[in-house]
Amino acid sequence: MDLEVLNGDMRGPFVTYLGLEFSEVSGDRVVARWTAGTRHHQPFGLVHGGVHASVVETLGSVGASAWLGDRGRCVGVSNTTDFFRAAREGDMVSTGTPVHRGRSQQLWLVETHDDQDRLVARGQLRVQNLT
Repeated sequence: MDLEVLNGDMRGPFVTYLGLEFSEVSGDRVVARWTAGTRHHQPFGLVHGGVHASVVETLGSVGASAWLGDRGRCVGVSNTTDFFRAAREGDMVSTGTPVHRGRSQQLWLVETHDDQDRLVARGQLRVQNLT
């Protein structure tokens, strides 16, 4: 996938709202940077868990699609995200790597670290390959 296209028109309004900027995309690894801030907060001033789950969904889907290529399309069918450290604001780096890539399904692991390299959230996305 072309990073310029992925960070431009193909990004879509929701990914733009999240603030994800992709720095690496392949079928083996996806890396995106984003800055947590008040627009991502739940009522107690912490980054909403749904934001972390959305990052998992996005990076896993992008990586799965990059790996599958022209053979078909991918759709997420299960997203499980765990939260390890509360975050309020600051730079985040999220990295997705495949756990399994098969004929009909893929499983991607996505970890988000803060600017002090502490694990903030970790999730798995199971993807169905539609060929």
